[in-house]
Amino acid sequence: MKIKGMRSTYKRLNQMLDDAMEGCFEERDYDETELSKLEVKWKRFLTTSKLSNQKLEEERSNIKEMVSDISHQVKTPLANILLYSRLLEEQDLPKESQHMVSEIVKQSEKLDFLIQSLVKTSRLETGTFQFTPESQDVFSVVKGPVSQIKQKSEKKRIQILCEEPKQQAEAFYDKKWTVEAVYNILDNAVKYSKENTVIQINVKQYDFFVCIEICDKGMGISEEEIPLIFQRFYRGKMVKEEEGVGIGLYLARQIIEGQNGYIKVASKEGEGSLFSVFLPVTG
Repeated sequence: MKIKGMRSTYKRLNQMLDDAMEGCFEERDYDETELSKLEVKWKRFLTTSKLSNQKLEEERSNIKEMVSDISHQVKTPLANILLYSRLLEEQDLPKESQHMVSEIVKQSEKLDFLIQSLVKTSRLETGTFQFTPESQDVFSVVKGPVSQIKQKSEKKRIQILCEEPKQQAEAFYDKKWTVEAVYNILDNAVKYSKENTVIQINVKQYDFFVCIEICDKGMGISEEEIPLIFQRFYRGKMVKEEEGVGIGLYLARQIIEGQNGYIKVASKEGEGSLFSVFLPVTG
């Protein structure tokens, strides 16, 4: 009888878990038994969890609306500042005034970039954005950032070598966001590399991942700083004087890990860095 009672208890516990996962748990009539007491507590826990989840979803919705409102409200005045500043740059102004107008344009562009980055970060962190990955060629996600960065690299006379693989390598990823992640890494490579150097990009196929390697001959990263570079707003001790807000690599990692990929870094100070972006072959 004791074994039969234990089986009955285990059966009820198993049913309670199944009902909870399906969202249809209902406690039985209370009868002062230990199992009945457990059912009451289990019901209370599920109710509290449901209310917490509802509150969390409401907060996410509120944050999404707030971010959207801020972005919308800031976009127009900032665009006007940039427009009128660039018009002023074309005017015949005294040399001192030209310098000040150039600074206004420079700082406005920096502010525009920061606002856009913060909006993207907020969307990723609050889960208000959903990736739409699909199986597609990986080399296509490299060509876009290389083209976008061309003006910056040519200004520093940096050559970007990017050879298309002999066999098409396909992975499962969201192209729009992955292009941004790769661009952020490549932008860092150009920004922190010396003039007249080379950046090498390779695409490699593995069993479960396709890897995009971005190798530069820049200043490199110290071993103790490598775990820190993906933190939001982190600026390395050697790059304090360079332009930047320390959010590019943070966004890159959020984007790649959000698609079940990962990023590895190998670097030595004074010798350059190798960033390896791994994208899953299947979803």
